[in-house]
Amino acid sequence: MTLILFPAIDIRNGNCVRLIQGDYDQETVYSDSPTAMAQEWERKGAEYLHIVDLDGAKTGKSLNKIAIKDIVENVQIPVQVGGGIRSMDMVRQHIENGVNRVIIGTAAINDPDFLAEAVGTYGDRIAVSIDARNGYVATDGWTETTEVKALDLLKKLEEVGVQTVVYTDIF
Repeated sequence: MTLILFPAIDIRNGNCVRLIQGDYDQETVYSDSPTAMAQEWERKGAEYLHIVDLDGAKTGKSLNKIAIKDIVENVQIPVQVGGGIRSMDMVRQHIENGVNRVIIGTAAINDPDFLAEAVGTYGDRIAVSIDARNGYVATDGWTETTEVKALDLLKKLEEVGVQTVVYTDIF
């Protein structure tokens, strides 16, 4: 097993933000330029970037895809993206825009056929995000907690062929 730490840039309404425990009403804006923030992480030695489209995570629509494409075009390090990716069209758009790895979260539970198709088509360029609260998977930008145990989901992901999991323990 390899453990890699990724600097994360969470984007909401085109800004770099941090939410307190996924609460969209408790937001701190750090920058109005996700690209400048990505370039700063690269200057500081980051070898990879983790981008989260928080608007996408909440709505299921990739509202920040232009900002994400701009990041990819303006850094030299690989970029992985998650947040609201729930269709092959969304996966394809991110891959075509230069994203190295696409992260599927909510859809890994809600649409296992989509996940299987994405992994079958793009292999290790697909990762799954498991956000867990008290051992149970949280979905929809942490707004819902399912009855699915994180460890049970991990076993299913292995069966589908998922090679990379991004795990977040929500306190």
